Amino acid sequence: MSFKTENLTWKIGRKTVLDGVSFAAQPGKTLGLLGPNGSGKTSLLRLLAGLKPPHSGSILLEGKDLKTIGRRSIAKRVAFVEQHATTNANLKVVDVVKLGRFPHRSIFSGWTLADDEAVETALARAGMAHKRNDRWQSLSGGEKQRTHIARALAQSPKELILDEPTNHLDIQHQIGLMRLVSGLPMTSIIALHDLNHAAMFCDQLIIMQSGRIVACGAPEEVMTETLLREVFSVEARVEASPHHSRPHIHYLV
Repeated sequence: MSFKTENLTWKIGRKTVLDGVSFAAQPGKTLGLLGPNGSGKTSLLRLLAGLKPPHSGSILLEGKDLKTIGRRSIAKRVAFVEQHATTNANLKVVDVVKLGRFPHRSIFSGWTLADDEAVETALARAGMAHKRNDRWQSLSGGEKQRTHIARALAQSPKELILDEPTNHLDIQHQIGLMRLVSGLPMTSIIALHDLNHAAMFCDQLIIMQSGRIVACGAPEEVMTETLLREVFSVEARVEASPHHSRPHIHYLV
């Protein structure tokens, strides 16, 4: 088992942001996290990445409670690409990606062949090897997002957490990014806005509303017309796509 949460609760002041969240992420699969703004998606991702502790409940990573695992150990296996990830504007792409090796190195260790190999593999996987010497500020939005993913992959993670990675990208880069992430040989948990992208590329979906999970399962089980109406306030028809057999949502005007 990869991530498993049990009755997870998190609050800001008196406001309950996450309310009894329990789920299990399947190893090697892509789990999509969907829900309206304010439903708790980003907060859940930040808790899974170990950036904040829950107020109650537990997060298990391969059966071990996350709060018993040191920050450095978490960073060695869990990579988190935040929604508004920023980078020093003067760095080259390869130097940004090298930052992903930081959790694996001690104060005394020099740069190793293993570090080099991890960086090269990450650049190639993210489709950024040909841009390795380009400066950060010269990159397009899609290239910056791919560089952040390459940096995350350089951590050699077993779990990859992404918060709205396709935001502000043109459609070509949205599809390319989703294809990249869903094809990676690791557990990916990804918060998304686009319901059709989620249905197309994710193995499992979690739908959140007001800090709670209201549906969980395969896209064809979860994406119902009733759920779209009740959670997302849209009228739509859902059919199996003739092109990829996944559910396709037709919005009604």
